Amino acid sequence: MVKNQKAFALYIIVAIAAVVLVNVVGQSLFFRVDLTASQIYSLSPSSKAVLNKMDDLVTAKVYFSEDLPGRYGNNRRFLQDILEEYAAYSGGNLKFEFYQPDDDEKLAEEAVKYGIQPVQLQVVENDKLEIKRVHMGLVFLYEDQREVIPVVQTTTGLEYEITRKIKKLVDDQKQVIGFAQFEGLEIKTQNVQSQLQESYRVNPVPMTEAVPANVNLLFVSGVTDSVSEGELQNLRDYIDRGGNLFLAQSKIDASLQTQRGTPITSNLFDVLDTYGVRLENNLVLDEFCNNITVTQQRGFFRVNTAVAYPFFPIVRNFSDHVMVGGLEQVHLLFPSEITYDTSDSTVTVQPLLHTSEKSGVASGMFNLGPMDNPMFETLSEAGRTVGVYATSKLGASTSTSQLVLIPDSSFLLDEGGGRMPENVVLVMNASDVLIGDRDLVALRSREITSRPLAAIEDGGRATWKSINIILPALLVILYGMLQWRLETSRTKRLEELYG
Repeated sequence: MVKNQKAFALYIIVAIAAVVLVNVVGQSLFFRVDLTASQIYSLSPSSKAVLNKMDDLVTAKVYFSEDLPGRYGNNRRFLQDILEEYAAYSGGNLKFEFYQPDDDEKLAEEAVKYGIQPVQLQVVENDKLEIKRVHMGLVFLYEDQREVIPVVQTTTGLEYEITRKIKKLVDDQKQVIGFAQFEGLEIKTQNVQSQLQESYRVNPVPMTEAVPANVNLLFVSGVTDSVSEGELQNLRDYIDRGGNLFLAQSKIDASLQTQRGTPITSNLFDVLDTYGVRLENNLVLDEFCNNITVTQQRGFFRVNTAVAYPFFPIVRNFSDHVMVGGLEQVHLLFPSEITYDTSDSTVTVQPLLHTSEKSGVASGMFNLGPMDNPMFETLSEAGRTVGVYATSKLGASTSTSQLVLIPDSSFLLDEGGGRMPENVVLVMNASDVLIGDRDLVALRSREITSRPLAAIEDGGRATWKSINIILPALLVILYGMLQWRLETSRTKRLEELYG
C-alpha cells in the first residue's frame, strides 16, 4: 500500500514537472500545423523577413467591435490570431492591443483621429433587421509615423496588407520608379501607378531629357511609332548604365472597334537586341480567353451576347520563377509572340508566360472580328511565349540591365489590362524583382483569388453530365435495396424466434 502511494506521488510530481517544462519551453519555442493549401494561417517567410528588419517597437491599435454578425466575427478572431503570430516572430518589437470603441466615446474619437471610421452593417437582433455602426480597423504606430487599415472586411489578403504596412513604416527610404513620357504620346496608367506608390516613389520621366540617376526602374508602354533620336538615345544611356526596364508593348496596333490591326514600325524595338529578344509581327490567339460583349440583331430586337474572343488570351501557364509564382492567371489583350536567342553569353532569357496548347497565330492581314472568324476554328497549335524576363551584361562594365517584356500595349493602361487585379499583381512582383526587393513577392499572390475549373472536351462534358444524373439515382436505389435486405433478414429472425 505504501509502495503504491509513493509511486502515485512520484507520478503526480513527474506530471506536474512535465506540464511546467512544456509551458516554459512554449514561451520561446512553438509551432503550428497549417493544413491549408497556401498556408494562409501561418506567417510566410516574406513576413518574417520584414519583421527581422524591425529595430524598434511597432504598436498596433485595433479598434474592433465585439458581437459582430456572421463572417465579421470570424474576421476579428482571424485578425487576433495573425497578430499573435506577428508578435511572436517580431522578437518583442511588435505589440498589439484590442479596443472596443462602441460604448466609449473617447475611444471612438481616437479611432476617427487615426482614420478608422465606423461602418454600417445590417444585423438581425430580436427578430428585427437593424442598422448597426461598428468599428473594424487598426493602425500601426512607429516613431512619428502611422499606417492605417481602415476596414477589415475580409481575411483574404490580410497578411499581405499587414506586412506591406509594416514594411512601409520600417523601410528607411523608398526607391524610385519612372514612367516614360515620349513626345506626342499620352497614356493613362493611374491604377497601376497608385498601387506602386504604396511601396515606391513614382515619377513621370520625360524622355526628351536624360533619365535621372535615382530611377531604379523605368516603365515603357503604348508606343505606336518611332520615337525621336534624342529620346531613343536617352533610353539607351539608361540601359547602358544598368537601368531596369518593364516594357509592355505589342508589335501590332490592334483595335476592336475597327476590327483591324496594323504592324507597328518603331525604332524602340531596336533596344530589344540588347537582351536577345524579338517581337514578331503577329498576334497570338488562345482558346482559353476572355469574353467580350457583342450586340446582335434578333428579329426586331438588338441583344447583347457574351462571346469568347481568342485575341484576349487568359494565360495560365507559368514558368518556375518567383515573379509569377503563385499566380493563377494573367489577362492579355492582342499580344504578339516573343522569340529569343541566347547564343550570346552576355544575355540570359527566361520565359515567364505561355499560352495553352490550343493556340494560334494571326499575321499578314488581321481580321479581328469576333463573329464567324475563321481563325477561331484553327486553334490547335503549341503554346507561344507571351512574357519573358531577360538580363544583359553591358560590355566590359559590371553593370547588368534587366528587362521584363509583356507583348501587350494596353497591359498597363487604365482602360486595358491595368484594371485587372491579376495583372497588377504581376506588375508589382516584377517591380520588386527588378529593383531587388523581394520581401513581398511570394506573399502578394499567396492566397487564391481565382481557381478556374479545368476545361474539358465536349465528350467529357457529356460523360460527367451523365454521371451526375445517373450516379445519385443509383446510390439511392442501392441504399433502398440494402435497407430492404436488412428488413427482410430482421423479419425472418423474428419469425424464427416467435413463429
